[in-house]
Amino acid sequence: MYSDYRCAMRASRLVSLLGLLQARGRMSTRQLAAELEVCERTVLRDIEALSSAGIPVYATRGRRGGFELMDGFTSELAGGRRGDAPTGTPPGGGGVQRGRRGEAPPGTLRATDGVQRALIRLSPRGRRLAALLGRPAGLHIRRHAAPVRGQSDWIEAWVRIDSPGTAVLDLLALGAEVEVVRPPELRAELAQVARLIAARHG
Repeated sequence: MYSDYRCAMRASRLVSLLGLLQARGRMSTRQLAAELEVCERTVLRDIEALSSAGIPVYATRGRRGGFELMDGFTSELAGGRRGDAPTGTPPGGGGVQRGRRGEAPPGTLRATDGVQRALIRLSPRGRRLAALLGRPAGLHIRRHAAPVRGQSDWIEAWVRIDSPGTAVLDLLALGAEVEVVRPPELRAELAQVARLIAARHG
């Protein structure tokens, strides 16, 4: 549960960092650390994570140096163009809490189902979000999958399922940017949890 919380907090911070750079342009490590209320070392690790996820962040040296995004780059994750206020948390950034220790969300697939991999579809935004979150684990893009009708810009991928409960939490973090193709049990489980969330917020 603690690791899920830390992952959600880091994802929220990464999106906030991206939003700051997109809204304000070049910012120093010290400025970013003050805005995000973290140490400068954490900012540098987060910058490296963004770069690894394919976000074009580059450093400028000198007295007025800092970090900034490549000219013309914008991301929907950060909510707009340069000059807009950063949005803060990503979709699903609040996470889905477990119940008691070791307890999965209601109706979660049992480990005895023997599910080891799942085939999913990701939107472009979902792919970027998955890269920022570092989840779901074992994401492997299918390079030669046939295009999906009505979803030509979506890609198919395999994900590893270490435990069904964790798989549901990981996929929920991507919100509407992911679709489970198979196994049908995981697809049905995700739909059930989504209905519970919708009913609770209705």
